[in-house]
Amino acid sequence: MALTREQIENIAHLARLELQPAELAVYQQSLSSIFDFVGELDKADTANVAPMAHPLPGQSQRLRADVVTETDHHERNQKNAPQVAAALYLVPKVIE
Repeated sequence: MALTREQIENIAHLARLELQPAELAVYQQSLSSIFDFVGELDKADTANVAPMAHPLPGQSQRLRADVVTETDHHERNQKNAPQVAAALYLVPKVIE
């Protein structure tokens, strides 16, 4: 999928990047190559491939115990807040 110069400029705008005119061609080629590679991956037949949690058979991810390790400090932390109600921080309205 070849991206146009306008699409690269739009992506840069959304990412809040200021690209120089010389950089646009480089990004256009690089991003188009990435999209082409992803397109090639889409062509692979994965119908008979079982999902796996680990790439090596017979191994599993070691997980830590799901236990609380820290105590609740919300009351202590909210002492510094200008306004609190029902254990929530009150902030001024900024959107009309």
